[in-house]
Amino acid sequence: MGERTLTALVLALVLAAVLAIQVARPLLRRRRRAHLQRVPLPRAWRQIVHRHVAFYSDMPPDLRQRLDGLIQVFLDEKRFVGCAGLAINDTIRIVIAAHACALLVNRPGGCFDAVQTVLVYPDAFYVDHEQVDESGVVHRDRHLLSGESWEEGQVVVSWDDALDDVAHPGDGQNVVIHEFAHQLDGESGSVNGAPVIEDARLLARWGRTMREEFDALNRALERDEHTLIDPYGATEPAEFFAVVSEHFFEMPGALRDEHPQLYRRMREFYRIDPAQWPGERHGRHT
Repeated sequence: MGERTLTALVLALVLAAVLAIQVARPLLRRRRRAHLQRVPLPRAWRQIVHRHVAFYSDMPPDLRQRLDGLIQVFLDEKRFVGCAGLAINDTIRIVIAAHACALLVNRPGGCFDAVQTVLVYPDAFYVDHEQVDESGVVHRDRHLLSGESWEEGQVVVSWDDALDDVAHPGDGQNVVIHEFAHQLDGESGSVNGAPVIEDARLLARWGRTMREEFDALNRALERDEHTLIDPYGATEPAEFFAVVSEHFFEMPGALRDEHPQLYRRMREFYRIDPAQWPGERHGRHT
């Protein structure tokens, strides 16, 4: 066998091995996910979920079981990093995983596949942003945030704010749900309030309702009216979707009563109907 032939053979074998790995990796991940979703949630973890996720006990048994499985997949695949001296423990990991995975509990697909790392600060953190205006002038701003979602596969959360949200269920605020709603939004290729919706009819209804409700919120705020939807949702369509996602899980009854069309779109997107779950928090205004 000549040297060139041997080199070509080696290259072919290497390429075949690389291709085999690329083919096998998704299959192995699907098998591992299927296994984790069949394994019961450890008792200690379940106690944390019951204690810190208000709507967990209200969920139908089949949805609770799916959430248990998704929590385990999330914890298996995502890396948690404590920032500014925060030590990561099971409570932090499970509370964040449970609220994030609630968004996926009845949706097909993966488990926030683009997210690799969850960065957790002990409390609100400062982020420096740069913007270039039309004249080319660079403006630097510093913002105090409770959470942030990055396109580079990272989500940042303030643990103090997450705990405060847990302590006040039904107030419509949940930083974990908010930031992971941004991740769902970004699966379409850009974070713009238009997540992936494959059904053309649902997509058309979604676009129409979201535009109308976003514009109505801005008009109400211009008139200094009190609104159920947090004013931060009027910032831009992406924030509107994330804020309404918080309300959908935190105070579904109120959202359904005051914004029935908006509630229907969220129900169609998330494929659940939390206003129908038992519990006083879900059935009426809080």
